[in-house]
Formats: sequence, structure tokens, C-alpha cells
Amino acid sequence: MNLPLRTRYLIYITAVHLVLLALMGWILRENKALFIASEVLILISAYVAVRIYRAFQQPAEFITSGIEAIRDKDFSIKFVQTGNREVDELITVYNLMIDQLRQERTRQAEQQFFLDKLIEAAPIAILVFDFDDRIASINPRACQLLSVHPNDVIGKQLADLGYSLLAHIADLVDGDSRIMKPNGIETYKVLRSNFVDRGFRRSFLIIEELTPEILATEKNAYSKVIRMMAHEVNNSIGAVNSILNIAESELPDPDLRSAVQVAIDRNERLNRFMRRFADVVRLPTPHLLPGDVTELARNVVRLMQPQAEAQHVTLTLISSTTPVTQPMDVGQLEQVLVNIIKNAIEACKAGQIVEVQVKARQLLVRNNGAPISDEIAAKLFNPFFSTRPTGQGIGLTLTREILLNHGFTFSLQTESDGWTVFAIAW
Repeated sequence: MNLPLRTRYLIYITAVHLVLLALMGWILRENKALFIASEVLILISAYVAVRIYRAFQQPAEFITSGIEAIRDKDFSIKFVQTGNREVDELITVYNLMIDQLRQERTRQAEQQFFLDKLIEAAPIAILVFDFDDRIASINPRACQLLSVHPNDVIGKQLADLGYSLLAHIADLVDGDSRIMKPNGIETYKVLRSNFVDRGFRRSFLIIEELTPEILATEKNAYSKVIRMMAHEVNNSIGAVNSILNIAESELPDPDLRSAVQVAIDRNERLNRFMRRFADVVRLPTPHLLPGDVTELARNVVRLMQPQAEAQHVTLTLISSTTPVTQPMDVGQLEQVLVNIIKNAIEACKAGQIVEVQVKARQLLVRNNGAPISDEIAAKLFNPFFSTRPTGQGIGLTLTREILLNHGFTFSLQTESDGWTVFAIAW
């Protein structure tokens, strides 16, 4: 039987004193005075034993109380001195330990509070995972970037979420980083790392949007190149054409005059070519006025109808009778819609369809023509990128600049049903 030490000690002391009482009674039964004196000594011994027991028990009681306080994470309990040297040494050590634990806990709480506030206010998206790689917390920037509510993602793994950006980084391991361009427009830098929590590894994910910086740097670079090219070409063409015009009037040979005219016409085409590039750089700030998106789409569809019919492509407008009013620069958005529908028609073969849909918060241009590969999708909105041998890549560059200046979001991708969709949202 495994009895506590305290119980065994009490049983032992009780048994010893009972035996002594019996022995003294049997030995000194004839001598009353010695018998009484021995019984008094035995009682005094029992009292001393109990006092010694209580002196030994007091540190154990302090230890038990301290353990309970630490178990309850209550670091405010401290013990006062008792006058017993051994017990007071134990109390001093305990109080010192409690002070250190309380300071450490306060420091950790302050650091955690600061870290939580820092993550919450961070301009980059941060997701923290638990020990099972499920999302444990997500900051407001991440919610905004991914268009999610915390309750929709907390407790789930990345592979369980249906968001395109997160699906692309589900295989990212700790210590890796990746530059991503999921829809050909936004650019993100994704970093996954880890920290140690209570001796175990926990991962976190940082998603930084690089789109504004890259677009600004990109535009600054090609603007300088275009201005320099336009300046040199315009100056050269003006001088060369002046000389050619004079020479043409002085040449007696009709064939030579015809050749000079061909050179003049070619120079003019080169001049118009450069002006188209310069238009991207000189794009004015949009003059926003309330406009009917449905009416704008209807007018552009009428304008592009002959081109669609020439390629035997069906071009239709799908919209409600309710006007969709939105602040916009009608002239600039008309150019955007012309470029988008033109590209959609050129992607189709005879018998295929281009649909223009106007919704309350969206304008969609859909076609069931040639799909866009992932490789091309990542480059579509790069300046002057074109999939056609004779293309200049100006249309989508101009489209991108106009939509960004309007503050509209947009995407161009082939969906799982095979339809390619250019979506504009406001």
C-alpha cells in the first residue's frame, strides 16, 4: 500500500508512543510517581514530534501552494517570511522565481501585443499557420488582397482554398520565395518562412504586391525610349521629306518622281507609326463624367459589327434595359472597348461567337475562339507584347493605362469552359 509520507510518519510516531505508554505502564505499575512522570515525558515527546512534523510540513505546504499558483498562471502570489530560517530561504527563492516569471510573462505579453499590432497594420499580406499547416491568423491586408473574410479561411489549409493566387503557392516550402503574376497584370512576391513556438515549428506566409512599383518603373522606362525615338524620327522625317518634295518637282524622269513619292509616303507611315507609340506616353488624365456603360457598349458593338461579319463571327450585346451609370471618360473607354472587341474577333474563326455583357458592376467581353495559354497570359499586358507577327502590342498597353487611370480592375484569361473573358470591374 503506497501511503503518503505524511501519513506514514504520523502512523510511525503514534505507534512508537503507544508502545512506550504500554511498556511504561507495565514496567512502572508498582511505582505510581515514576509511572506518571514517564507518561508526562511521553506526552511531551509526542507534542515535540508533532511540532517537528509541522515544521517539516510547512515547506511542503508552501511548495504545494506555489505549484498550484504556477499551474493556474497566477504570478501575483508571494509568501511572507515566517521566522523559520529554512522555510524563509525557500520563500525567498520562490518569491524571486515568481518575480522573474511575472516579468518574463509581462515582457512576452507586451512583445506579442506589439507584434499583433504590427502585423495588423502591415502594408503586406501576412498569413500565420498552426502546427498542422492550417491558417491560424490572417491580417487585414491579406483579407483585402485575397478578397476574403477571416472566418472563411481560418482553420483551412492553402490547398483547400479556391483562390488562384493561394492555389499557386500551396507547394511553397519554408525558406522559399517566388515572384508570381497570376493574371498577367498584378505581380506579387511571395515568401514562406517559419518561427519556433513552444519548441515546435510554425510557418508564416508573406505576400507583397509589387504591381504599382513595377508599372511605374516600366512606364518610366518605355516613356523615355519612346520620347527619344519620336524626337529623332520626327526631326529626321521632316527634313528628309522637305528635300524629297523639292527633288520630286525638279526630276524630269516620271519613274524617279514615282520612286521619290514612294519614299515620301513611307516616311509618312513611319511618322504615323511613331505617333501611335507616343499616344501611350501622352495619354491624358481621364475627364470623368457620368456615362451610360450600356449605351457605350451598344455603340462600339455597332461600330465593330462589319469587321465581325467580314470574318463570319457572331458579335452580340447582352445587357438589361436598366442603364448602368458610371463616372468615366467616354472617349478613352470607347478606345478600350474597340481594342478588346477587335482582339476577340481576331481570336475567332468563322462560326464562333463574341459576346459583350454589361452588368451592374462589370463589363465582360467573351469569346470561344483560340484559348490563351498560361505562358502567354503572363505576358499579355507587358508593354508592346503581341502574339501576331505584324502586331505592335500597343492596344493592350493603351488599354491597361486607361483602365488603371480610371481605377478599374481588369483581367484577361481563358476559363475552364474554354471561353476567353476580358473582365472590367468598377
